Parts: sequence; C-alpha cells; structure tokens
Amino acid sequence: MTRPPAGRRRAGEPEPRPEETDESVEIDETDEDVVDEDDAGGNGDDTESGRSAVADAFWTTVRVDPVEIALPGGVGYTLRAYRMDSEISAPDVSGRHEDELPDRSGPYDELDEDLIDEDDLDHDEDDEDEDDLDENDLDEDGDEDEDADEPDEDKAAAEPESQEVPVFLSQGGHLLLFRTPESLVAFVKSNTEHDLAQIDTWSELAGGIKASHVVAVPDDSYELDLVVNNLRGGHEVWDPDLLLSAGQIARDLGYALRMETVVHSLSPGGALDNLDEALRAAAEGGFGGFMARRKLKKIGAETASLGWRSIIGKISSVVDWRD
Repeated sequence: MTRPPAGRRRAGEPEPRPEETDESVEIDETDEDVVDEDDAGGNGDDTESGRSAVADAFWTTVRVDPVEIALPGGVGYTLRAYRMDSEISAPDVSGRHEDELPDRSGPYDELDEDLIDEDDLDHDEDDEDEDDLDENDLDEDGDEDEDADEPDEDKAAAEPESQEVPVFLSQGGHLLLFRTPESLVAFVKSNTEHDLAQIDTWSELAGGIKASHVVAVPDDSYELDLVVNNLRGGHEVWDPDLLLSAGQIARDLGYALRMETVVHSLSPGGALDNLDEALRAAAEGGFGGFMARRKLKKIGAETASLGWRSIIGKISSVVDWRD
C-alpha cells in the first residue's frame, strides 16, 4: 500500500478544528509541497508509471526520459530526448568503425519475396502521363505552357520539413549506458561533453537530477536480450509488445548514432519492418488481423532471428558501458 506523504491527513482522521490552526501553532515543514523525495525514501506519491510524482514532474519539465535497455552484455540506463532536427547537430562518428550497408543478397531477400503484396506494388502512372500530354498544356509554338516555368507550389510543399528526432546520452557515435542510476547522475553532473548537452533544457536537467529520478517507465524499458530467443520459438510464442518495442528503440538508436545498417534493415518496406506491421495488424484483430496472421506464418523464424541478431550485435558494438 502506498504510504501517504508526510503532512497529509490519513483516511479516517478528523480535520483540524479552526481553533487548532492558530498562528501560534508550529507549521509542519514536511508538507507534501515541500517534502524532499530523498528524505521520504524516494517514494513520494507513486504514480501509475511506477515512479514518484516528483520524478514524473521533473522529466516532464525537462522533456527528457530515462531509458532502460537490456542487452546480452547487461542492463543499463541512459537518457533520450526528442527535439526538432533543426535544433540538433549530427554526431561526430569519424572515430568509429565504418558502418557499411549490408549485402542485398543476404538473408532478407527470401523474406521480402514472401511478404510482397501485389496490391502494394506501385503502377508507374507517371510514365503514362508523360506519353499522354494534353494539347492544352502546349502553346501554339509547341512549347509547354508558360505556367510550367513558374515555381510549382506542390514541389515547394514536397520539400522536407523539420521533424522531431531522437538524441541520446552519447559520445562520438557511442551510446553511454550506466549500470546504476547513481553512476548516470554522477556523469550528468560532471562537465563531460556529450551529444545530449546541446538540448535546450540540459542545464536544468543537470542541476536538478537525482538518482531517485532515474526510473524508466514500462514504455521506456527495452528487452533486446530476449528478442532473438523469442523469434526462434516460432510464431505461436512471438511477443508483439517485445518485438515492437525493440523496433522502436533500434530505429531511434540507428538514426541518432548514424548506424546505417540498422536504419537500412528496419527501413519501410524491408523484411523486419514488414514483420512489425504484421504484428501491429494482428494485435488489432478483425479481418486485417486475420490477413496479418497469414503473413506472419510466411515469415521464417530463423530468418527473422538472424536479422535481429545482426541488429542487436550492431547496437551492442557501439555501447560504451559506464559503471
């Protein structure tokens, strides 16, 4: 049972009478508004997230989240934020071993062929349009209409817009993972340079973080160490939550740390991305879920596990463990 914070009236206790609240009465300085979370044993008001309300408020204010990642080499904590790409500088990965794209003749090709849906194939209508130019689009001299020389608003709208991207507590293209909350806090409070220091709320985060704050909510806890064994178990035991969350953190890390092989393996239309889409659709149920389950049965467990083993190996190779 959650312990009520110091200064809060327990259920069933009578409210103080007006005469008992005279100014001469000493005010309890352990009121919930001023209670120190460390003095209260780090509990405070526990929320549905599994951490104190004080910690929730802290992470909401700085717009950063503690992340817990389980890898074959152990379990560690790091920090992740999302910011607009116009606010974030690309990491310097020049000192890291070159991350080459995988050979396209690898084990993914067979999986791709199994998942090809004829309805998803694009019929190249653009070529047909070029052959069937409308005469009204040409002037008397046979040239294209003068409007064609004017800037195309659609092309301008198609230019890439600024988007929100992930940034981690990392250095030189390596993810910093800490085995304890205390070691993470000690690093954050040091003046060591890292990629997350460029976000707008870093000074506030570094000045206010406590070890009791470093609690990852379930949505920010990733068990990459279980993925390969789960896939090898076959379709009947595949865990959608486990596999989909693994895809999320792998995509974030692939982008933030410029791991081209990871980004490529999980890119839209690829085998493992199709696996994610089928898992999502199957979980939703209905006719779409039925068709998704049929697709899942076509996916070879060994092929999927090999693909994920490669991804997890790449991620593990760029982890810098800090104790």
